[in-house]
Amino acid sequence: MSGATTLASGLEAPWSVVPLSAGGALISQRDDGAILELTPSGELRSAGTVPGVVSGGESGLHGLAVRQEGDTTWLYAYHGAANDNRVVRMPLTGEPGAFGLGAPEVIFSGIARASTHDGGRIAFGPDGMLYVTTGDAQNHDASQDPENLGGKILRLTPEGDAAPGNPLDSPVWSLGHRNVQGIAWTSDGTMWASEFGQNTWDELNRIEPGSNYGWPIVEGMADGDDFAQPVAVWPTREASPSGIAAVGDTLFMAGLRGERLWIIDTAEGEVVGSPTDAMVGEQGRLRDAVLAPDGALWVLTNNTDGRGDPRPDDDLLLRLPIQPAP
Repeated sequence: MSGATTLASGLEAPWSVVPLSAGGALISQRDDGAILELTPSGELRSAGTVPGVVSGGESGLHGLAVRQEGDTTWLYAYHGAANDNRVVRMPLTGEPGAFGLGAPEVIFSGIARASTHDGGRIAFGPDGMLYVTTGDAQNHDASQDPENLGGKILRLTPEGDAAPGNPLDSPVWSLGHRNVQGIAWTSDGTMWASEFGQNTWDELNRIEPGSNYGWPIVEGMADGDDFAQPVAVWPTREASPSGIAAVGDTLFMAGLRGERLWIIDTAEGEVVGSPTDAMVGEQGRLRDAVLAPDGALWVLTNNTDGRGDPRPDDDLLLRLPIQPAP
């Protein structure tokens, strides 16, 4: 992949970007709780600050998602509060180029927070339900406890209730996770999640309802049939994956420690061929990847989060044209 152009610069610990149907995008900043608007004309401005964000370590303002309901555009956000991680939603006020934030409504709370392993990705699936990823919050046993919200992928209604059809008659969709920070659906409807390993293996998992992905008993490939197997693994130095985007049946996975973009072709829920990497070391740490309305890929760098090596103008939102397969 080549031909990256910069859409926004000077971002401070950005975490999530969501394109808007009217043009432009909204970007979350982890440490100060700010929501920035990239206007349709390409300017960067403040849309407001999410009330109640308490940052520290890896916790703060994380994932964003947008949902249209009648005449109201709702902005959903996952963030750390004083004693937990939670999901709120706020109506977007104003017009494109001058958006603001209405009063927040807490729709789901009580997710354990810690200085690390806070999960934080949210997205609406093809079924219209809200999927929420949580980390184990340094309590490894939480991931195997179906009653504990830590180390899970949750599936909620837009109002924050456990979605109908969940496998455990609770908000839990899948369990046995360490720290999922990316979810996406390929064109065949398959759900995928990127997951931080501990010291050895990062994972890409195909998510099935009720499946157990093994943490902390297993990191990487499992022996036997007790746990769902990852479809691909990487040494942590090559990935530390965060956001993922699906374009048709191809996944684009942003790597933090790996400082690269992984490109993974899939078919019928399986990886096809070997994953390839791009942008290796070119832009530093990569936090998020999303499909833009014009068919390009947007990638968010993350060098100002305390673990990177910031360069002038960091952090950046980049636009990458996607080349059709030969």
